[in-house]
Amino acid sequence: MCELFALSSRIPTEVRFSFDAFSRRGGLAGRNSDGWGVAYYDGNDLRLLKEPRPAADSACVRFLQEHPFASSIVVSHIRRATRGATSMRNTQPFARELGGRMHVFAHNGDLDLAALRSSFPLRTWRPVGETDSEYAFCALLGLLAPSWLGAQAPTLEARRAIVLEFAAALRELGPANFIYADGEALFLHGHRRMHGDGLAAHPPGLQVLSRHCGGDPGPWHGDGVSVAARSQQDVLLAASVPLTDEPGWRPLAEGELVVAVEGRIVARPLIAVRSS
Repeated sequence: MCELFALSSRIPTEVRFSFDAFSRRGGLAGRNSDGWGVAYYDGNDLRLLKEPRPAADSACVRFLQEHPFASSIVVSHIRRATRGATSMRNTQPFARELGGRMHVFAHNGDLDLAALRSSFPLRTWRPVGETDSEYAFCALLGLLAPSWLGAQAPTLEARRAIVLEFAAALRELGPANFIYADGEALFLHGHRRMHGDGLAAHPPGLQVLSRHCGGDPGPWHGDGVSVAARSQQDVLLAASVPLTDEPGWRPLAEGELVVAVEGRIVARPLIAVRSS
C-alpha cells in the first residue's frame, strides 16, 4: 500500500525528505517505484511537486533535500500503484481550488471504484486520472462546495461534520486512510492498512505525534523525514507508521478523524459514523 505523511505547525518550518528511508519504514522497500509527491502550503496557495518515477532517481528530490521549503501544512504521499497507469495524472497528492484557496488530498487504500461512483455521482470536479483516490477527492469537494461557495468560509465545525460523514461512507468501500487539507485545517482519517504481518488490512492506518517546544530542542529526525527546529513551536506529525521509536506516537482508532490547526488538535477526535 501507499505511504502517507503530514505536518501541521504553528510557525512555518522546513521539512526535508529522504523518500527511500521513508518508504522502507513503512514496508515499501524495493516497491516504491510508482511515484512520489509533496504539497507545501503557502497561505491559501501551495507548491506541489510530484513525479511518477522512483524518488531515488529524482533530481527534484535531491533539490528538496538541499533546499527545503518552509510551510505550516505539508502533505506527502509515496505511491504503490494499484489502479491506473504510472503517470503524473495518477500521482498524489491531488490538488484543486475551492472557495478561493487550494485544497489537497492524499489517500492510502483500495476502494471499490464501481461502488464509489454509485455512491458519489460527480458534478463540478472530475478526475484527471483513473484512481479511486482522485475520484474520492472530487466527491469530497462536491460535498464541501455548498459551504465554501457562500459569502463566508464555513466554520471549522461545519467542515468537520462534512468530512466525518464522507469518511464514514468511504470506509464502507474499502481501506480509507486519508489526509485532507484546506489551507487552514489538516484533517486526518485513520482506517486500515497492510502491516506486513500476513494478515488482511487492519488498524491502525495512521499514527500521530504531537510536539510542543518551548525552547530550542534541535531539529527532529525521523526515518526519511526531518523537521527544522523552531522555538515556541507546536507541531503535529502524522504518518502511516511511526517514523521514530520515541514514545508519543498514537495510533488512530479505526474510523477516527483528527483535525489540526497550527500544530494543535483543535477538536475532540471523533469516530466517523454514517448517518442513516
